[in-house]
Amino acid sequence: MTAYILRRLWQMAPTMLGVIVLVFFLFNWVGGDPAYILAGKMSNPQQIANIRTQLGIDQPYTVQLWIFIKQIVTFDFGTSWSTGETVANVIMTRLGPSMTVLIPLTILETLIAVALALVVAFVRGSLTDRAVMVGCTVGMSISILVYIILFQYWFAYKLSIFPVQGWGNSVWENLFHYSALPILIGLAVSIAPSLRLYRTFVLDEVNQDYVRTARAKGVSERRILWVHVLRNAAIPIITNVMSNLPALLIGAFLIERFFSIPGIGREVILAVERSDFPVIKAITIYVAAATMLFNLLTDLMYQAVDPRVQLK
Repeated sequence: MTAYILRRLWQMAPTMLGVIVLVFFLFNWVGGDPAYILAGKMSNPQQIANIRTQLGIDQPYTVQLWIFIKQIVTFDFGTSWSTGETVANVIMTRLGPSMTVLIPLTILETLIAVALALVVAFVRGSLTDRAVMVGCTVGMSISILVYIILFQYWFAYKLSIFPVQGWGNSVWENLFHYSALPILIGLAVSIAPSLRLYRTFVLDEVNQDYVRTARAKGVSERRILWVHVLRNAAIPIITNVMSNLPALLIGAFLIERFFSIPGIGREVILAVERSDFPVIKAITIYVAAATMLFNLLTDLMYQAVDPRVQLK
């Protein structure tokens, strides 16, 4: 196991290097000259030259690339151009609010979608199955903006069940008060596509020989679904959940923006609006690294679910 982990980490190095070079290329050749962005409209050539010297962008590209690699290795991307706050502190302080919403959302969405997929698969082909699939299709066709506006208007403004927006200083207050409605919206948006996908995984297993053998032995349909089928369908379900986790940090920017949640997604939007390159580059690199680490964790979870899986 240790040898496998070390080998996978070593294999990640070329991929990570490619991401670094690509990000460096995009921000240096496509992103424009940051000196003009920082200097503003009322600037002179001397001010621009001084800023270029301070940022190190007057150096050859090879030197700039080496500086960028050192920033990644040391987790030091300098300071935010818009706030003057260190980029490391920006990410650490914004990560907590994002996790407060995304962790409960991911757990609830996975449990609910898997349970419903098993139930729907149990009555496959019935009117209930077809009605649920039609409902999922309709739910997936509605934009998340519609969910946000309707839920915010009815549950927060009209009924005053939840706060319209805001964020507090207490973890429990944020979890059970401010993030409750964003989590509810996230569930309304994510359960439908997950249910359709997980239902397919379950039905693929239902038609396997081991299921027919279990039925021939007199095993109850409930035990077949919740024990035998779920165990084998868990592998593609784990793949789907783990592969989506890094993207959720950025993908939740609409919810964070509308509810004034000071998370990573909202910070990315603000950084793009302000052309805050250090923050954008840091988040891009960290999301790429998180994606590769979650892929490794997914493989390890495969073996935990099914010891017969051989890690290579």
